[in-house]
Amino acid sequence: MKHQLKNPRTASDADEGGSGTEPLKEPLDRAGRIRRKLLAITLSTTALIYMSAEAMDPKGTDQIITTKAVALKVLPIAARHSRQLYVSGSISEIALAALAVSYFAIATLVRHRDSTLATVAAIVGAVGAFCGIVTNVLGGINLAAASTAHLTKLQAARFLTTSFNSSAGKIFADVFAFSEFLAPILMFVALWRSRLVPRWLSVLFVVGLGVAEQTASVGVIRVIALMALFAIGTVLLSVRVWRSAASSNQLAIETRH
Repeated sequence: MKHQLKNPRTASDADEGGSGTEPLKEPLDRAGRIRRKLLAITLSTTALIYMSAEAMDPKGTDQIITTKAVALKVLPIAARHSRQLYVSGSISEIALAALAVSYFAIATLVRHRDSTLATVAAIVGAVGAFCGIVTNVLGGINLAAASTAHLTKLQAARFLTTSFNSSAGKIFADVFAFSEFLAPILMFVALWRSRLVPRWLSVLFVVGLGVAEQTASVGVIRVIALMALFAIGTVLLSVRVWRSAASSNQLAIETRH
């Protein structure tokens, strides 16, 4: 009678899977470890950049300008704070780019049967973040430019509403809004099912990001308070991504010996 021997590493993985500390089964090469550490750094700074952009945004300007009434309301605010709006708009672009990378960083924590779902979530999140970058150009940088250009208020309002109501503007805004809802849920399901991170951390991620995405420019203190859960969640996930690279390095050393 043949006895089927278990691979010790596989058995260990099964035992530790629910604790979120499953070691990598295959070591990464040096370039792979560096890439994973860079992903961890990006993930850990995403919330800070996101928070900075929203905190610096002049109150009342972070709106979808689809009507003349809204345009006429935000243009005077933008004119008074045009430099601030340029800065916050630029930081918003960086924040969304970092968020796109962060989805892929989180996806590295998910393996086996749920890795496909995590990859889909990362792609949806990245596409949505790209669309968000375009949408934020329309609402942030274009608003600052229109408010300081030598245009009448009605001309500036017409320019802004035409941009937002264009076919391209609507598509980018709709995809951005849809992905903001879908991508975090898909990643939450992948993390929850994989059991490679504590389930409370999966909940913290999806709730924190959901609140952060709905946070308006309501002042520095309130923005920090509302985005605190998102910041904590991303930092804790980034620590796990970093440790996965370190674990892979240790495994590579043990494999060579």
